[in-house]
Amino acid sequence: MLSIGAFAQIGQVTHRMLRHWDTAGLLVPAQVDEFSGYRSYDPSQLERLHRIVALRQLGFGLDDISSILERGVDADRIAALLRIRRAEVEQEHRIAAERLVDVERRLHLIERENHMSQIEIIEKPLPAARLAAIRTTVADQPSVAGVVGPAFDTVAEIIGDDHSLATPIAQYETLDDGLRVTVGYTYSGPAHDGFEIIELPAAEQAVCGIHLGSMDHIDESWQAIHSEILARGLVHDGPCRELYVRAISDDQSDWVTELQQPVRRS
Repeated sequence: MLSIGAFAQIGQVTHRMLRHWDTAGLLVPAQVDEFSGYRSYDPSQLERLHRIVALRQLGFGLDDISSILERGVDADRIAALLRIRRAEVEQEHRIAAERLVDVERRLHLIERENHMSQIEIIEKPLPAARLAAIRTTVADQPSVAGVVGPAFDTVAEIIGDDHSLATPIAQYETLDDGLRVTVGYTYSGPAHDGFEIIELPAAEQAVCGIHLGSMDHIDESWQAIHSEILARGLVHDGPCRELYVRAISDDQSDWVTELQQPVRRS
């Protein structure tokens, strides 16, 4: 018999891993002392240990490993699982390669151009949102400010429930003859006269950044977002959104706004 220490040393695994695999039923000790609980392993169990380690190194989860060990080595099943794992690794490689390009680009900006972005930008999915909203079309960007605030106030007055007004969102869609503005709050209640129920679809991928403070300079933050989209080889994939995380003070000094632009690969 091998002690847990000796077994772990030969297999180059930790005591914690052996205990975890014991609990999961993958590698049960040949003997457990009934008084001390001390685990001992038969040398022949090293073969099973090596198989578990090999499958873990390929990236298989414990459920898949358990299934493989229980059913034996079935070439067709192993091949099918390896194909799935290959697709996962290819996706991981693509993401890592994109991150490397982003790191190199940022490093270039800092080292050669002595420039750092004033807004930190990330990629993430956006959830779908059901809004109690007012939708209108304005002729140009300067006209937006005159409709957004009043629209939020109108919807809030109709709903009349502070709890329902936790997530204010505005969506902006460029049209041939102007800009379509959708302004509202996430809302699960019934429709009312005075606003529409508008469903914003989920977005699989979006470039997002946080704008702090006054709306007077939000165009600079949006410009940084659009520049980053181009630099990452992405294109717009739907109307942009603004999520007003905090919009309390009249002077807008404490406002926090998340800028959200759905994107896709070009």
